[in-house]
Amino acid sequence: MTVEFTPDNVHGLPPSDLVGEDRVAGRMYTDPRLFELEMTKVFERTWVWVAHESELPKAGSFKSTYVGRQPVIVTKDRKGTINTLLNRCRHRGASLCEQRTGHANGFTCPYHAWSYGLDGKLRGIPYPDGYEGVLEKGELSLRRLRTESYGGMVFATFNDSIESLEDSLGDVKVWIDRFMKQGGGYPVKVLGTHQFRFRGNWKIQLENTTDGYHFPIVHRSWMASVDAETADMMSFMTDPSAVTHSLGNGHSVMQMVPGHSDLDVDDGSEPLQARFATLVTELEEAGLDGPAIRKLVRAMHGTGFNLNLFPNVSMSNSFLRVLRPIAADETLIEHVALGPDGPAGIADPVNRERLRIHEHFQGPFGFGSPDDAEGWDRVQRGAQAAPDMPILVNRGLARENASPEGWPTSHVTDETGMRAAYDKWKQMMSDD
Repeated sequence: MTVEFTPDNVHGLPPSDLVGEDRVAGRMYTDPRLFELEMTKVFERTWVWVAHESELPKAGSFKSTYVGRQPVIVTKDRKGTINTLLNRCRHRGASLCEQRTGHANGFTCPYHAWSYGLDGKLRGIPYPDGYEGVLEKGELSLRRLRTESYGGMVFATFNDSIESLEDSLGDVKVWIDRFMKQGGGYPVKVLGTHQFRFRGNWKIQLENTTDGYHFPIVHRSWMASVDAETADMMSFMTDPSAVTHSLGNGHSVMQMVPGHSDLDVDDGSEPLQARFATLVTELEEAGLDGPAIRKLVRAMHGTGFNLNLFPNVSMSNSFLRVLRPIAADETLIEHVALGPDGPAGIADPVNRERLRIHEHFQGPFGFGSPDDAEGWDRVQRGAQAAPDMPILVNRGLARENASPEGWPTSHVTDETGMRAAYDKWKQMMSDD
């Protein structure tokens, strides 16, 4: 039963009553107490994306990032194992690494020089006299989070008893496999990243990834700036084959361009866009044949879907979008550009064009991110008003059906993905 929100009850309702079938409480964007609960009940109890394997190319590679608000270092050790280590010295708690990415033999605390290996083991303590009988080095490794990968995507969790990553991903795996086909026959690698913050709650961005309803309204300036073929490709509002699926565990996928969902499926009838004529010539000169060129060029915009992996990463068309909650009303967004990892003569011209496309929509001077961020800021400001008024997530509820795979499915403009994420949020926030 959906609880009616009133000015008298909305601030005292438990998390389980804040999510209904068709609505959520606006307080979920604004309440610092709820935010603190989310950091432990959601971000520290499930799998959180921390890296792409291409960011850790060799032994000694590392990346510093966060699981919720807890700083971690993701490393590749000498055995090739990927570790996620809490970025906190076991002595006095100082952070060990402030560099975002790099290569190291280990980590030494700048405060008292306790040193650790890439696997987190405590290797050395300066001036060890004084610790006789009171310190056992084997008991003071860095805290290591459980870390698993699928399809090049690395996840970590503080929850040692959680199901395996693959079980948690479930039906998402087939979509990750499809997403990675945008390498056009080559593995996918990270080309670069950029970050920005917005003054709003993290769940506002989570909603946005599978919110097809906003696209032609918020992004009309982008639609007006691209060639006719690209604009036509993204004109999915009235396409009945464009759908959103709930995939379980809060995950969802929004198929805007179903014909590009599996890039291996190609009947050859779709012409390559004229804008890529120069690239085609470069690939011909690099020695590629027609089918190989077609595979790379059809993938220039990535895959035709946005995949939302609850709670912190989306695999969106041709890039990753990672969210990091800072406070109830502040979120950091990182955009990760992707491209094929192949011979320079082939990958370089392809990735040059992919980066230009990325900048045009997601870059700091692009059209998409500033427009989205303006919308997210406005949602946060508006949600401060009349906290008893709910946020509606009911679009398409009455036309939601099961796909042949059994996934709850509705039109691409419907809010099926949001309802999936909030069902998972409700479950996790209600667990003891």
